[in-house]
Amino acid sequence: MKLISLPLGPFATNCFLVFIPESSELFIIDPGADAETIIAEAEKFPFKSARILLTHAHVDHISAAGKVAEKLHIPKVELAPEDHEMYLSKANALPPYFDAADDLPDVSGFDPIPRCTVIPLPGHTRGGSGFLFDDGREKFLISGDTIFCGSIGRTDLYGGDYAELINSITGKLLTLPDDLTVYPGHGGETTIGFEKKHNPYLN
Repeated sequence: MKLISLPLGPFATNCFLVFIPESSELFIIDPGADAETIIAEAEKFPFKSARILLTHAHVDHISAAGKVAEKLHIPKVELAPEDHEMYLSKANALPPYFDAADDLPDVSGFDPIPRCTVIPLPGHTRGGSGFLFDDGREKFLISGDTIFCGSIGRTDLYGGDYAELINSITGKLLTLPDDLTVYPGHGGETTIGFEKKHNPYLN
């Protein structure tokens, strides 16, 4: 697998591109801003098919989805059903940084994703999800805004629930191997073991 991270937009939201050489599949995760940058990076890969996956529906993670989908001929985005209402809502905005996204692609739940397990992670939003990629040689987690290096996701926005967030982290993430690399929705990478030892919100 090949992974690149693109911190984009006013909140440096991480957009991830995951390429599977064996099947020539490209996964674009959380295209939140700067569609032209995402498209240019995606076109460097010799992909035969591309899909857009969303960890959750906050506007800073979806705003570039329309332009990216149109340019790369992707018919829809995939997102947990619990976040579909927010994805489609015109109230999903963060002025003055983000207006409500327009021209968004159709949305569905997750189709089967080769070499990837979708982990439901409610708490930051109702439909928060993590993507655990594993090709037998390399393994990593894309966690969205559930956990960060030394921090956790906000729960004061629409769909947030602190108790659910903590349950998602302790019950579903901290049970994963300590050496697993975690790529959050903002900021740099971390590991499960580091967060167990050093995250002040979990100790």
